[in-house]
Amino acid sequence: MTAEQHNQSEMPSTGTPVFQVTHLSKAFGELQVLKDISLSVNHGQVVSIIGPSGSGKSTFLRCATLLETMEHGSMSFMGKTVCEEGPQGAVYAPVSELRKLRALFGLVFQNFNLFPHYNVLKNITDAPICVQKRDPAEVLEKARELLKTMGLSAKENAYPCELSGGQQQRVSIARALISNPQILFFDEPTSALDPELTGEILKTIRALAARKMTMVIVTHEIEFARLVSDHVVFMADGVIVEQGPPEEVISHPKNPRTQAFLMKLSHKA
Repeated sequence: MTAEQHNQSEMPSTGTPVFQVTHLSKAFGELQVLKDISLSVNHGQVVSIIGPSGSGKSTFLRCATLLETMEHGSMSFMGKTVCEEGPQGAVYAPVSELRKLRALFGLVFQNFNLFPHYNVLKNITDAPICVQKRDPAEVLEKARELLKTMGLSAKENAYPCELSGGQQQRVSIARALISNPQILFFDEPTSALDPELTGEILKTIRALAARKMTMVIVTHEIEFARLVSDHVVFMADGVIVEQGPPEEVISHPKNPRTQAFLMKLSHKA
């Protein structure tokens, strides 16, 4: 066992994990992007994934949210199998089952991905009503509750171009929450925002954490990760190099690779 593999210790278990992936590997042609990644996320945990560009963070998130398929490994949500390792590699559940499993998670993109020709309310309600065939009255009521929580009640008829970046990101978080997911994944939620607007999203995510929303956040904002997380994963070169509480991984990293990464960032600051 290598030192890097040894550092992939699993987080403490408290019942069935909300999300679990074991021995995940992913390649694009000859390029091996993810190598033997294992991670378990329990109810109410906020896990931040940090690391240099090209470390595999976003690819991991895309595999976790079924936007990419992995070559090897197993994955589950709430104990329900997404894929498991077979003789030829990862074998995914039938499409009908995957469709159900997709309802267990929400994804917030770094560039918001709102429909520019839909107003705020329609951006949030379109998929639940048109794709999931949920009761429109119930969906509209839930959407307005979420907008109130996000401080955006006055913006339900506004279009994305009329909103600030922070407001657009809060709309995208509301859209992810409308389906009552068990876990939220965030892909660099503050990367398109200036520092003031980053504070808005930090406040929103901390409020979700206070409500015990389970979250996995890929971020380049180290201070953001320190403030919102109870577990931090440092990835480099397609492996988990080090993980643990933020005060350990960020404030007192043990692995030289983690130390070098954080030192480089501190010099840029």
